Amino acid sequence: MPFVTTTEMFKKAYDGGYAVGAFNVNNMEIVQGITEAAREQHAPLILQVSKGARAYANHTYLVKLVEAAVIECPDIPIALHLDHGPDFETCKSCIDGGFTSVMIDASSKPFAENIEITRKVVEYAHDHGVVVEAELGSLAGVEDEVNVSAEDSSYTRPEEVEEFVSKTGCDSLAIAIGTSHGAYKFTAAQCTRNEQGVLVPPPLRFDILEEVSRRLPGFPIVLHGSSSVPQEFVKMINENGGRLPDAVGIPEEQLRKAATLSVCKINIDSDLRLAMTGSIRKYFAEHPDHFDPRQYLTPARANIKAIVTHKLIDVLGCAGKA
Repeated sequence: MPFVTTTEMFKKAYDGGYAVGAFNVNNMEIVQGITEAAREQHAPLILQVSKGARAYANHTYLVKLVEAAVIECPDIPIALHLDHGPDFETCKSCIDGGFTSVMIDASSKPFAENIEITRKVVEYAHDHGVVVEAELGSLAGVEDEVNVSAEDSSYTRPEEVEEFVSKTGCDSLAIAIGTSHGAYKFTAAQCTRNEQGVLVPPPLRFDILEEVSRRLPGFPIVLHGSSSVPQEFVKMINENGGRLPDAVGIPEEQLRKAATLSVCKINIDSDLRLAMTGSIRKYFAEHPDHFDPRQYLTPARANIKAIVTHKLIDVLGCAGKA
């Protein structure tokens, strides 16, 4: 099947109590690992591209890689989404260039300006059969070109969501309830430590999510910054020359709970980066005489596939839902 929009995906997810995984892609091996997992698990899939990924890999190469994935996975729906579109021009370029979904992130702007910018993108996108994700509230953290300090982050205000959605016409809404971008989502001071000395992050603000859902019944909600930072890959990196002290992510059981509510899309990027980097560092440590990229990228791709498979089944709950 060709690229699809997320409209039908989200309706099924909302009614079915699961979320669709939105995985960031930057190169061929990442695309392959993700899509092979989704194909085997018969799961709907969103492959998303950031502004940074477009600068790194080139828009055309990324679109063609995802088109190849569609050919290889004819039995599952795949949407191509722009993650964190910074302005109208970037969103327009992706709409014109074959994307079926775009996010306009004007969350750093004042409320009225966020509405104005988002509405402009929505009008152009809907005229071209493309859906739009918007954002209210600001997530802390660093990922690609998104860089928000903890001091500048803010939770979504539920009392604003009805006006925002009605005035913009957006198709889904990313909200801030305590998730964060990057591998360092929380400082050690924000966490507690369990009896094993492992950092435990503060819980997500489910009260905000529930109030947003009450105000927007049936409307698809999105969580950004939702990597769980698997400690096996953090350990693999640190044992093979890396330095990621106290990297901690969002507990998977909290993401699973969110997926049973109104959250229809959960963004995952850092976990894939950790899996790939850990695999490559370990391979180089074990095979210092090797230099063929195919040798070290093969286990990296396999670990991406493994972690995506786990997410589809145990966290998102979307395995078998294509």
